[in-house]
Amino acid sequence: MKLRYLFLLFTASLITIACEKKQEIPIEFLSMELKTNQKEKKKTILNNEIEGVTSEHITISNDITKKVEVDNAHKTIYLFIKGYGTLLSGEKTYDIVPETIMLPNTVKDISFKPHENNTLDYIKISVLQTELDKQDIKTFPKENINNIYFKKFTDCKSYTEPIKSPQTTSRTILPNKYIPRVAMGTVKTIGPDKVGAHEHAMLEQLFLGLTDNQTIVYADNAQINFPEYSLLHIPLGSSHSVSVKADNKMYYVWMDFFIDKDGEEWLKTHNTKDE
Repeated sequence: MKLRYLFLLFTASLITIACEKKQEIPIEFLSMELKTNQKEKKKTILNNEIEGVTSEHITISNDITKKVEVDNAHKTIYLFIKGYGTLLSGEKTYDIVPETIMLPNTVKDISFKPHENNTLDYIKISVLQTELDKQDIKTFPKENINNIYFKKFTDCKSYTEPIKSPQTTSRTILPNKYIPRVAMGTVKTIGPDKVGAHEHAMLEQLFLGLTDNQTIVYADNAQINFPEYSLLHIPLGSSHSVSVKADNKMYYVWMDFFIDKDGEEWLKTHNTKDE
């Protein structure tokens, strides 16, 4: 009887420990400054958090001209988050401003550099293409995959969603059918407000805090402060939400990496608005 009692007590202790174990929300804070005489710096952030996805934070001075390399094994996304510059593609010129997205797709003659007395900070997301991805992309609209994709966040279509309040502005900055199993958007509001708790086991998700973002992210029994210029990973399958206090700003990019293309059905919860 005594042994049985000890066994039950031990089992109950293990259950208690498991229940008390806190969920973690991985986060990294971006260092935006170059040192004196430093022309470029690069850092992989949230390394190995999502299989097949690599995130890099890169800062360049106006002494650097970056030539975009097209890698057939990966699809790449550039999120310009701070600074001003110029991007050239063939005979076309694009103005880089904060909060601009660019996909080179199959275009190979792309280069960019900061304006005089500017630095550019950007996030480069590389997504490994599986054999299924390579077959799936053949069904995408040709204009989505053969041309450069370059847009200011504010020029992208807005949408509504049941988990967000009417005062929230959400935009799809990268629709699906550009890169297999990938979509991205922004969320912007002034507190008090929140994005309601929800779960999605069919996709991995990163959040990138934009200018003046000052929110709190929750995932199951964990919470973490989520400031501007930080990148965090929502634990897969967790019940997660975001809140912002009165007079503070919520402004971040969500990045969805679907486990398979069937998971993209989730995007049907986004109701496109006519503007």
